[in-house]
Amino acid sequence: MIDYSNSSLDKVSVHQVGNKNNGDDILISKKTLDTSDPIIRDLLQKYFLSNFNTSEFYNFTFSNQDHTQNPLFNYATQIFDGLSDFHLNSINIAKHLYETSNHPQIKSGDLFVVHFSNLRVEYKEVNAIGIFKSENRQAFLKLNHTKNDFLLDYEEGINVDKLDKGCLIIDSDIDKGYKVCIIDKANKSGEAQFWKDMFLQLRPCSDDYHQTSDFLHIAKSFVTTQLQEDFEVNKTDQIDLLNRSMEYFKTNDDFKKEDFEQQVFQDNSVIKSFRKFDEAYRKENDISLEDAFEISLPAVKKQAKIFKSILKLDKNFHIYIHGNKELIEHGVEKDGRKFYKIYYQHEA
Repeated sequence: MIDYSNSSLDKVSVHQVGNKNNGDDILISKKTLDTSDPIIRDLLQKYFLSNFNTSEFYNFTFSNQDHTQNPLFNYATQIFDGLSDFHLNSINIAKHLYETSNHPQIKSGDLFVVHFSNLRVEYKEVNAIGIFKSENRQAFLKLNHTKNDFLLDYEEGINVDKLDKGCLIIDSDIDKGYKVCIIDKANKSGEAQFWKDMFLQLRPCSDDYHQTSDFLHIAKSFVTTQLQEDFEVNKTDQIDLLNRSMEYFKTNDDFKKEDFEQQVFQDNSVIKSFRKFDEAYRKENDISLEDAFEISLPAVKKQAKIFKSILKLDKNFHIYIHGNKELIEHGVEKDGRKFYKIYYQHEA
C-alpha cells in the first residue's frame, strides 16, 4: 500500500500534449511550476496521490523484454540519480508521450511530471516520480460578493478529486525495471490500453499479488470453459468449483498447487485436465507462476468480485449459491420443463 501522509511534493513541471495523429501540437513550458503556496501544494498532493490505494505493481519492460531500453526507465533513472535536470527530463517524457499518441481517440491534455520524497510504500520510505495526465476540464461555479449583491460566474478547471491517468515510479527494484503503479480511467475502447502498454510499456511484477491474481484467473477460466468440454457438468457443478477455489484462497495464508488441486478438484481426471489447461494457458499468455507462494489478500478481494456464484434461469430467477451444492437438485419434468429443487432450514 501507498501512504503519502508525510510525503513531500518537491518539483512539478507541466506541459500540454496533443494527439499527434490528429495534427495537434505539443506545448513545452520553460520552467517548473511555482508551488510555494502551501494550499496549492496540498491540493496538488491530493490530486496526484489520493487515488493510489492499490497493491498492484508493475515493472518497466520493452519490446525485447530488456527494461533498460525503455525510455521512461532511463528518464526516471536520470532523475533519481541526479544525472541531469529534472525539468529537462520532464520535457523528454512529454515528447515521448506525444510521439506515442497515435490512436485517433487519445485525448489532448495537460501532462504533470512530479518528484516526491518521503513516500511510504510497503513500509519503506522512498522517492518517487509521478506522471499524470489531465484530459477533462470541468466547469466550476464561482460566486462573488460585492458590496450590495452577489455575482455568479464560472471557470473551467481540473477537478482535484478525479485523476484521469497517472503512474508512480518508485525508486525501488531498479534491477527489475522499478516498481510502478498506475491509474487509467479510460473506458474499454481502443485507447484503453494505450497508457499502460504503449506509453509506459509495463508488465506485471512477479510478486504475490500477481501470482495470486493470475492463478485465480486460470482456475476460473478452466472451470467456466474447458471443464464442460472434457466432462459432463452442469452449472451448479461449475459454481461449486468456483466457490471452492475462492474458499481455498480465503482460508489459507500460503498457496501450494497440489494442495489446491486436491482440495478443489479432488477427482484425478479433473486434476489431469486442469494441469494440461494450466500449462497451455501459461505458455499462450506468457505467464510465469510458482507452484507455491504467499497468498495476497488484496488480490483475493479483487478477484472475488468476478467469481460469480449466480445461477441465472431464463429471465425469471437468479439463485445465489454460496455453499453446499448437495442442497440443490436439478431435474426435468415429463413435459420437458427444467427445474431446481432447493433444500434449506431457515428463512431469513
